[in-house]
Amino acid sequence: MTDSELLYDDLHIAFLEDLWGGGFLSPGGAEEALRVVQGLDLDGKRVLDIGCGSGAIAVLLARDGGAAEVVGIDVESDVCAAAERRVQEAGLEGRVTIREVTPGPFDFPDQSFDLVYSKDSIIHIPDKEALAAEVFRILRPGGWFAASDWLISHDGTPSPEMQAYIKAEDLDFAMASPERYRRALDGAGFTEVSLINRNPWYREVAQEEYDWLTGSERARLEQTYGKSFIADQIHTWTAMNKVLATGEHCPNHLRARRPG
Repeated sequence: MTDSELLYDDLHIAFLEDLWGGGFLSPGGAEEALRVVQGLDLDGKRVLDIGCGSGAIAVLLARDGGAAEVVGIDVESDVCAAAERRVQEAGLEGRVTIREVTPGPFDFPDQSFDLVYSKDSIIHIPDKEALAAEVFRILRPGGWFAASDWLISHDGTPSPEMQAYIKAEDLDFAMASPERYRRALDGAGFTEVSLINRNPWYREVAQEEYDWLTGSERARLEQTYGKSFIADQIHTWTAMNKVLATGEHCPNHLRARRPG
């Protein structure tokens, strides 16, 4: 990926943090980020955060989750720079490391991590089977893969409404179905595979986000980010709410364990 293909420049980072909270580039803030690992013991563990964005979750996993070490990776220089600043501000340089990486296999030895985490970023990785195999490889026996991602409810061609939404996002979305994720995780050797559909939750949240964009905050948002930019976001949320309402867009929590 070249700089000209960046998904999240400083303007988009600032807008998404305005919407979802400082350091968060996906919905739900700290509460939803921690829900992904609810019930898992992070105390003293080494964690990989795939697609760490601007760093709030990596900091959260160390500071509030108890992880001994968190390595956050992302493919974009702007978000990595923002994440590094956030780590420094939190005083966690000794426990949280941010690395800019290139797409492809992970540059980590076998069995390097106790937990591999991701929050709404593996949608940008087309080969879910290769991803599952790589996560399995770098997990220690007994380790967990815990992620949230944006899924499509079915295999095959997206509906016209979903195609319109993906076009509106103008991102390199590579949505997969729950069934494909389950097959990929099973095929990689994982056990205790589970998926939880978060569509009911995000369907309500996304409507609140749309109301925020179009309500009393709109004048401030237009002044801050530009009228054209905000009009584009409203167009995107309009398209997204249609496919959330039908259930075709179905964010899920994914969890699977490498046998011990």
